[in-house]
Amino acid sequence: MAILAAIIGNVKGALAMICYEPLWQTMRSRKVTTYTLREKHKISHATVQRLQANLPVSTYTLDRLCRILDCPLEDVAMYVPDEQWKDAKANETPDSRPSGR
Repeated sequence: MAILAAIIGNVKGALAMICYEPLWQTMRSRKVTTYTLREKHKISHATVQRLQANLPVSTYTLDRLCRILDCPLEDVAMYVPDEQWKDAKANETPDSRPSGR
Protein backbone atom coordinates (compact mmCIF):
# COMPACT_ATOMS: atom_id res chain seq x y z
CA MET A 1 0.00 0.00 0.00
CA ALA A 2 2.87 2.39 0.76
CA ILE A 3 4.23 1.80 -2.73
CA LEU A 4 0.86 2.73 -4.23
CA ALA A 5 0.76 5.91 -2.15
CA ALA A 6 4.26 6.85 -3.30
CA ILE A 7 3.35 6.23 -6.93
CA ILE A 8 0.17 8.29 -6.68
CA GLY A 9 2.08 11.09 -4.97
CA ASN A 10 4.77 11.08 -7.66
CA VAL A 11 2.34 10.80 -10.56
CA LYS A 12 0.15 13.62 -9.34
CA GLY A 13 3.08 15.65 -8.06
CA ALA A 14 1.25 16.24 -4.81
CA LEU A 15 2.34 19.34 -2.95
CA ALA A 16 0.05 18.62 -0.02
CA MET A 17 -1.34 15.67 1.84
CA ILE A 18 -4.56 14.88 3.60
CA CYS A 19 -3.85 12.83 6.69
CA TYR A 20 -6.43 10.72 8.53
CA GLU A 21 -4.63 10.54 11.87
CA PRO A 22 -7.47 12.50 13.54
CA LEU A 23 -9.86 9.74 12.39
CA TRP A 24 -7.96 7.05 14.30
CA GLN A 25 -7.83 9.22 17.42
CA THR A 26 -11.57 9.95 17.17
CA MET A 27 -12.36 6.28 16.61
CA ARG A 28 -10.28 5.28 19.64
CA SER A 29 -12.01 7.84 21.85
CA ARG A 30 -15.44 6.59 20.71
CA LYS A 31 -14.41 2.92 20.83
CA VAL A 32 -15.18 2.41 17.14
CA THR A 33 -13.10 -0.10 15.19
CA THR A 34 -12.48 -0.64 11.50
CA TYR A 35 -14.57 -3.80 11.89
CA THR A 36 -17.48 -1.62 13.08
CA LEU A 37 -17.05 0.68 10.09
CA ARG A 38 -17.09 -2.26 7.69
CA GLU A 39 -19.76 -4.47 9.23
CA LYS A 40 -22.19 -2.10 10.93
CA HIS A 41 -21.83 0.96 8.70
CA LYS A 42 -21.00 -0.82 5.42
CA ILE A 43 -17.81 1.14 4.68
CA SER A 44 -15.95 -1.07 2.21
CA HIS A 45 -12.73 -2.83 3.14
CA ALA A 46 -11.02 -1.04 0.23
CA THR A 47 -12.09 2.36 1.60
CA VAL A 48 -10.80 1.49 5.08
CA GLN A 49 -7.48 0.46 3.51
CA ARG A 50 -7.33 3.76 1.61
CA LEU A 51 -7.89 5.66 4.86
CA GLN A 52 -5.18 3.64 6.61
CA ALA A 53 -2.75 4.46 3.80
CA ASN A 54 -3.72 8.17 3.69
CA LEU A 55 -4.92 7.79 0.10
CA PRO A 56 -7.67 9.97 -1.35
CA VAL A 57 -11.29 9.17 -0.48
CA SER A 58 -14.47 10.86 -1.66
CA THR A 59 -16.20 13.70 0.13
CA TYR A 60 -19.16 11.31 0.39
CA THR A 61 -16.99 8.98 2.51
CA LEU A 62 -15.78 11.87 4.66
CA ASP A 63 -19.39 12.95 5.19
CA ARG A 64 -20.38 9.40 6.19
CA LEU A 65 -17.51 9.19 8.67
CA CYS A 66 -18.52 12.51 10.24
CA ARG A 67 -22.11 11.28 10.56
CA ILE A 68 -21.10 7.88 11.95
CA LEU A 69 -18.75 9.43 14.51
CA ASP A 70 -20.94 12.51 15.09
CA CYS A 71 -17.98 14.84 14.69
CA PRO A 72 -16.71 17.72 12.53
CA LEU A 73 -14.40 17.11 9.58
CA GLU A 74 -11.37 18.25 11.64
CA ASP A 75 -11.85 15.12 13.76
CA VAL A 76 -11.53 12.93 10.65
CA ALA A 77 -8.92 14.53 8.39
CA MET A 78 -6.30 17.24 8.40
CA TYR A 79 -4.18 19.00 5.80
CA VAL A 80 -0.44 18.47 6.13
CA PRO A 81 1.86 20.45 3.81
CA ASP A 82 4.18 18.20 1.80
CA GLU A 83 7.41 19.00 3.69
CA GLN A 84 5.81 18.28 7.07
CA TRP A 85 4.48 14.98 5.69
CA LYS A 86 7.94 13.92 4.47
CA ASP A 87 9.47 14.83 7.84
CA ALA A 88 6.78 12.90 9.73
CA LYS A 89 7.19 9.80 7.55
CA ALA A 90 10.98 9.89 7.96
CA ASN A 91 10.55 9.85 11.76
CA GLU A 92 7.78 7.22 11.81
CA THR A 93 8.37 3.90 13.54
CA PRO A 94 6.32 0.73 12.97
CA ASP A 95 4.72 1.18 16.42
CA SER A 96 3.47 4.69 15.58
CA ARG A 97 1.46 3.66 12.51
CA PRO A 98 -2.33 3.60 12.94
CA SER A 99 -3.76 0.10 13.26
CA GLY A 100 -7.36 1.23 12.89
CA ARG A 101 -8.33 -0.76 15.98
